[in-house]
Amino acid sequence: MAKVVAVCISKTKGIRKRNIKKCKLIKNFGLEGDAHAGNHHRQVSLLGIESIKAMKKQGYKVSCGGFGENITTEGIVLYKLPLKTKLKVNNVVLEVSQIGKVCHRPC
Repeated sequence: MAKVVAVCISKTKGIRKRNIKKCKLIKNFGLEGDAHAGNHHRQVSLLGIESIKAMKKQGYKVSCGGFGENITTEGIVLYKLPLKTKLKVNNVVLEVSQIGKVCHRPC
């Protein structure tokens, strides 16, 4: 069974997000207090802890929120999910609208 291992936000864009452990998800908006929240197609970003661990094995010093993700998951291969897949996180349903994103500098 998949699970959430971190919930991260940042007040401004372009910086690493910090783990706040829990959050309020606002329908058609995203995570309360996150700089990327808003009325657009990608309101919440997810990344598997497996991807973070793979980067650590390559020598990178990364942690949850380091790739700009809001929710770090474990036990689900996110990049293989078809678009429009529905994911239930507690009592909130998220829909996959995009796979991957362009890396910002420094990446």
